Amino acid sequence: MDDAHRARAEAVIGHRFGDPGLLCRALTHASVAETRVASNERLEFLGDAVLGMVACERIFRRFPNLLEGEMTKIKSAAVSRRACTQIARSMGLQDLLILGKGMQSSTQPPSLAAGVLEAVIGAVYVDAGYEAAAAFIGPHIDPIIERAAQSGHQQNFKSVLQQHAQQRFEGTPVYRTLDEKGPDHAKAFKVCVEIDSRRFEPAWGQSKKQAEQQAALLALRALGVAVEDGDGEVRIVEGAGAPE
Repeated sequence: MDDAHRARAEAVIGHRFGDPGLLCRALTHASVAETRVASNERLEFLGDAVLGMVACERIFRRFPNLLEGEMTKIKSAAVSRRACTQIARSMGLQDLLILGKGMQSSTQPPSLAAGVLEAVIGAVYVDAGYEAAAAFIGPHIDPIIERAAQSGHQQNFKSVLQQHAQQRFEGTPVYRTLDEKGPDHAKAFKVCVEIDSRRFEPAWGQSKKQAEQQAALLALRALGVAVEDGDGEVRIVEGAGAPE
């Protein structure tokens, strides 16, 4: 890593490293490292734990009346691969990665961006301690925490639909796989959900779990339980469709 790369990375991260080697390690992908130990994977492991601690502390302080289960759901949204990928991409961290030639010419998977974010969190933690790591990642996860707390679903639409179905229909949603396509290593699945003999619009997903979540969301929309706000965020309508 040359001085220009280091300066750019520190500007993006907002932290000047006392040990520049940590920054270099955090941005070094396994595809270019001499050994896996020399890549950012160990820092990614540590950063994942630090991220979880930061999220837990902020949720604990922000919502003093929430119970453990509710806080766990919000934490899951804040530390998810999806959230980490969005944060990393918004910062441009994936553009700072040091990659092997094969990786440079291919489409980068979302996990790459999420991994470098966690590695950077780990590097900041080792370099300057917990407070510095929290100062780095905290402002980025705060909006995600707020949205998760307000949404009423934390992206778990199957759980919301099950609760709604039990309350309104006294039944349980049934998920049916209608179709699948693609090679074994990259299959897509078409799934629909049925409640009380009513079949809702099906959805495709890159896994059965993903397709089931999307099918559940379509059912919630059809039932008037889920709505989208002006920013495209899904919100659960309190009391919608409650039994009379």
